[in-house]
Amino acid sequence: MTSEPYRPRRSVLYVPASNDKALAKIATLTCDAVIIDLEDAVAPADKVAAREKLAGFFASRPKRRCEMIVRVNALSSDWGTDDLLAAAKFEPDGILLSKVATPRDILEVGDVLDDNFAPDSVKLWAMIETPKAMLNIGAIAELGRDPASRLNCFVAGTNDLVKETGILATPDRRYLVPWLMQMVLAARAGGIDMLDGVSNDFRDLDAFARECTEAAAMGFDGKTLIHPAQIDGANRAFAPASEALAEARAVKDAFALPENSGKGVIALNGRMVERLHLAQAEKLLAKAAAIGARLPKPASKKIPPRQDKLTTGLEP
Repeated sequence: MTSEPYRPRRSVLYVPASNDKALAKIATLTCDAVIIDLEDAVAPADKVAAREKLAGFFASRPKRRCEMIVRVNALSSDWGTDDLLAAAKFEPDGILLSKVATPRDILEVGDVLDDNFAPDSVKLWAMIETPKAMLNIGAIAELGRDPASRLNCFVAGTNDLVKETGILATPDRRYLVPWLMQMVLAARAGGIDMLDGVSNDFRDLDAFARECTEAAAMGFDGKTLIHPAQIDGANRAFAPASEALAEARAVKDAFALPENSGKGVIALNGRMVERLHLAQAEKLLAKAAAIGARLPKPASKKIPPRQDKLTTGLEP
């Protein structure tokens, strides 16, 4: 896994590739990313026309205001191979693969992109939407540690998982939660982002907000959306809280003090703070900066954050 600048993915909106009106609105959206969909959102009779339409869109696309991903049909389908070859020429930020089941599915697509000279900036996203994908998720996620694989993000395909497994889809998603947590765990092990699945009733924004809050608490980086009305709610739910930012700033400032140089652990406001907390703090502050959140000011050099003498014997 390479160290790359943080890219927020709080709100990721599906946009049908066959819908001219929806494509035209992309430049005005406030979501962090769009998934231009050649798969589920396009009827079989319109697949080829949608692909051709997308070629025109990328040829004349406006300046990007958000990350642009193309979801292609499964390579086992009648359209998947042609979708992939076309998408390689479009050079989007990423290509979302449907029905991923094994690491080989990622590696084979990466080989196609390499053979067609797609730049390294074209990343691969993978739908986790089948029982087989769940059984192999650890091995799939591990590819995220290898830059050559291009794997950059997982997307939970919750509707397909419900369909494939026959579980009951309840409002609280109680039967999905174990698998959602497993996805987050695998994504973190692989060093890639993890996006929650869609909320189907786009009119019920209260229920959507609850789902977003729960997903953020579970560790998801953002949520996939089916309607622009859901963008603001997702952006709020997956943005760092002001209290968390203030704490992150305090941790960063404390470790920056000369007397803490080289220390692995310090005490701050009655709590033990390790360098792993510093790494978390820096990541949170970078996330806030990327989304334009108001960052807390650094602590005054004359009045540093209160520190207590640590007597645990853990400090070097």
